[in-house]
Amino acid sequence: MSEISTHTTVHSRMSCFVDWIAPDPEKIDDIAERADKARKYIQKCAEEDGLTVVDTPKAGSFEKKNGLRRHYLGHAEIDGLDVDIPMVIKPKDDDGDVIDELLGKFKKYVETYKKNLYPAATITQTKSSVKITFADEVSFDIVPMLSTSVKDEQILIRANGERIKTSVQKHNEFVKGRTKKSNEEAGRVKFNECIRLIKWWRDIQADNGYYLTDENTPPSIVVDLLCAFAFDKLNVEKTYPETLAKWFSYLANVVRTKKPVFFTDYYTTPTIDTAANWVVLDSVNAQNNITKNWSVSKTNELAEWFEAGRDTWSRIIHLDEDGEDSKSLDELVQLFGTPFKNHCEK
Repeated sequence: MSEISTHTTVHSRMSCFVDWIAPDPEKIDDIAERADKARKYIQKCAEEDGLTVVDTPKAGSFEKKNGLRRHYLGHAEIDGLDVDIPMVIKPKDDDGDVIDELLGKFKKYVETYKKNLYPAATITQTKSSVKITFADEVSFDIVPMLSTSVKDEQILIRANGERIKTSVQKHNEFVKGRTKKSNEEAGRVKFNECIRLIKWWRDIQADNGYYLTDENTPPSIVVDLLCAFAFDKLNVEKTYPETLAKWFSYLANVVRTKKPVFFTDYYTTPTIDTAANWVVLDSVNAQNNITKNWSVSKTNELAEWFEAGRDTWSRIIHLDEDGEDSKSLDELVQLFGTPFKNHCEK
């Protein structure tokens, strides 16, 4: 592929669109302030119930700066402006009793918070968190965890009783460190912005998915890890089209061949479970295969998404080189949905 000029129409369109899909900057400060108040209120409820909160680190896409604005398109809802609020608890309560369940306790605290301050909000429990969604559709995910003897490591207790070692701080640094590295490259292409674009693309594709549907789409952690895998191999180019064309081609092959995805930022080369359909290891815990429950059909559909995206990027770049701006735009809409057409120019 020849080098693409930063002055081309397709790069200009991508640059405008990636700015637009970020959470509305006019709402960020308000949401951050609301999240801090929620954090303090729920911590107070927990401590009154005999728990000791040792840390409430900032986390998730809001902290990593790769979240999306909220937008609706057909059956697809681009789910933006969500904030993760981890609550790290001592493993024993004030009476010295070992804590072996957290979600039920924190659902009670969040219900108190809702009742007293936001009666119109709704509460749902996920496998690892208690989510409160407000009337303006901003959501906070309250994620209770147990502390360990290591300051920046926690134990997540899921609804089914499964315990998973993790680290909020290391997950943040995993993304932020790569974003910092991309900032050192020439051009405006940033690692976290590429994650934004691929998250948006994922949600648009899920609108017509079969196995990877709106409620069964690849989770954000899988997107983070696949993007990091591509970045570590290919870095970023000076333009978004060239970067994503190379990433999509590489990831199409990774998913189709079910190449194990893992990193050595925080552990040495792991032993790969050859019995698993596909292995995508948590970047901070080599024992946690994020895709351990994925079916062959689900993995194949993701491969098909990347393959179709790879071919679309090839057409987009060739059309742009030929000055076929209108046809190039039509192809970009196939990747990113109708909003692209309305938000790709200054």
